[in-house]
Amino acid sequence: MSRLFALDIGTRSVVGIILEKEEDVYHVVDMVSHEHKERSMVDGQIHNVMAVSDVIKTVKEELEAKHGPLTHVCVAAAGRALKTEQSRVSVSIAEQPIMSNEDIFHLELAAVQQAQYQLAEKQADNYSAQYYCVGYSVTHYYLDDQNIGSLIDQQGEEATVDIIATFLPKVVVESLLAALQRADLEMEALTLEPIAAIQVLIPQSMRKLNVALVDVGAGTSDIAITKDGTVFAYGMVPKAGDEITEAISQEYLLDFHQAEQAKRQLIDQNMMEVEDILGFTTSVSVDDVTKQISSSIGNLSRSICEQIISLNKESPQAVMLVGGGSLTPSLTDHIAETLQLPANRVAVRDIEAIKNLKGQEQLPHSPEFVTPIGIAIAAKQSPVHYISVTVNQRMVRLFDVKQLTIGDCLLAAGLEIKKLYGKPGMGLFITFNDKPVTLPGTYGEAPTIKINGEVASLQDHIQHGDEIEVFPGEDGKTPQYTIETLTGPIEHLTVSIHDQPIQVQPTIQLNEENAHITSPLNDGDHVIYQSRHTVYDILEQHTQLDLSKINQSFDININGETVQIFPEQVTVFQNDQKTMLSNLVQHHDRLTYTLNESIQIDDVLTHLDQGPKTGITVFYENKPVELQPTSFNMTTNGVACDRQTLVHPNDIITIDEPVQQSFIFQDLFRFIELNVSEISGKRFKLYRNQEPVGFSEPIQDGDQLSIEWFDSVRELY
Repeated sequence: MSRLFALDIGTRSVVGIILEKEEDVYHVVDMVSHEHKERSMVDGQIHNVMAVSDVIKTVKEELEAKHGPLTHVCVAAAGRALKTEQSRVSVSIAEQPIMSNEDIFHLELAAVQQAQYQLAEKQADNYSAQYYCVGYSVTHYYLDDQNIGSLIDQQGEEATVDIIATFLPKVVVESLLAALQRADLEMEALTLEPIAAIQVLIPQSMRKLNVALVDVGAGTSDIAITKDGTVFAYGMVPKAGDEITEAISQEYLLDFHQAEQAKRQLIDQNMMEVEDILGFTTSVSVDDVTKQISSSIGNLSRSICEQIISLNKESPQAVMLVGGGSLTPSLTDHIAETLQLPANRVAVRDIEAIKNLKGQEQLPHSPEFVTPIGIAIAAKQSPVHYISVTVNQRMVRLFDVKQLTIGDCLLAAGLEIKKLYGKPGMGLFITFNDKPVTLPGTYGEAPTIKINGEVASLQDHIQHGDEIEVFPGEDGKTPQYTIETLTGPIEHLTVSIHDQPIQVQPTIQLNEENAHITSPLNDGDHVIYQSRHTVYDILEQHTQLDLSKINQSFDININGETVQIFPEQVTVFQNDQKTMLSNLVQHHDRLTYTLNESIQIDDVLTHLDQGPKTGITVFYENKPVELQPTSFNMTTNGVACDRQTLVHPNDIITIDEPVQQSFIFQDLFRFIELNVSEISGKRFKLYRNQEPVGFSEPIQDGDQLSIEWFDSVRELY
């Protein structure tokens, strides 16, 4: 049977306990508790080593008087001494995705190191090596600012990781060792207080559950959370049982010591009897006290719940409370309500919940003794050791609270993870179609890491005495880029103009000179590349058209007035549909166009119903016929012309009105058509207004004219 001696060195008191272990069962031998005579400890940190050592010595000597000499002890570093930091680190993956777990781990370690720097900046010593990282948890991955489950093989612009890391100050361990040494004790094993409580209340088989354990002490409330088979997060709230004591002191006019005694009486007897500063004695039930100090209880529970949510990102499945402060009336109800958990999912656990423990009947059934017992058991089962390794021939000591990796060693050695990777090669800054473009250099290579002469990775585990060498990765280079890097492979465009096929080449210019797609690029180059062509581009390059006429109408001037003959001088069609010059041309498009270059004056006058108005209208076989003078004076741009003369856009035409003349029946034949084959050999009679007339008979505007045909002279008479 082996004997275990453990000390719980708390803010209010030092508790010493002796256990005996027989196989898997622990027997309680004895327990002694003494309070500090002064505030020699604050928030779990020893501020006065000598004063704390005196209390330790008192506890030790009292136990030694009954059980013999005690030389070795199991202790715990206060969970409240843990420092928690959240940090975020981003890395560009614009040209290369994060491909492996090693890359992810590198990003996470960079975030841990960032958290370590943040912690150092907040402390007076401003030296990050004074803190040991004892664990971290990834809270989020992001890809281009979007929350994502995994970064492996993702493609984007930027990858980001958020982590929460916990650190233990080196001074905590050193001051603890000093206090023990003054009390003639040697540290046999070391654990962390939150781990100690969890070790005896939540066995390994139960740690897949998401459970928060809260040790509500005097000055602080320590939090540890299990999930996915491990203790993954720690936290501390600077509020605990003293908050409740202070509330009772204020409400009932008591000094702090009286209020503490009254609180204990309230917990033990469900009532308290106090004498206030004025000498009045009052008996108060637990229900009345709870109502009076409900705001303080609520503040304590909210602070605990906020820290749980901060660590866990959501409400856990259950909450366990230990420590003397956990007995605060209605605290469990407040926590359950705040976390929106059923009341039976938040409970106070005392030593009765510790399995394989015998002899606990000699101890008070109080949750404040769970941690001392846990320290004795956990420190022996899962002790924390220092281990030493060398990193690039430099000795590094690590605080071994988990399976350490090479990455942990690099952090402890103060090597900046980011600087181990080669720098990216210099990029090229190019102007492409008047827009700035950056062509990046190649990525730097990953560092080479060796452990005991063998190539290793950041995630490889280490052992005491290992020798680690780190060789920074090679820097990247500037690749040789060509214009094709910017444009991609060129596809030629084939179109037709009036069914004649044409190959259209893209326009490529490098620094204002014609270039080829394979032309190399240098920093500062200006590239113009045009692969999309408009109707205008095609017609300008492959026809003789005056494109300025496409949007101009066909206008001429007649006797001082501008007249529009056609709306356009040129009309363009794309795939048989009228189109605009700005339309883009697609592969295999068909372009055609029509020209309106000239027109006869006679057609102009007919089209516009213009010209001299000195003619008359007669009716031949009941159809109107306009008779015009045989001639009148016309000029085009000052040159005499006739009705068959061609005119062009913007020509100037003048037409003089002829002198009024009379018309005879014979003039009709200039304006009508007769079928000569049908009338050959026939006789005829001419009629004006149904009266027989001759060829030279005058006719007037509106006359009815007709011709009657006969096959023989006999029919004529």
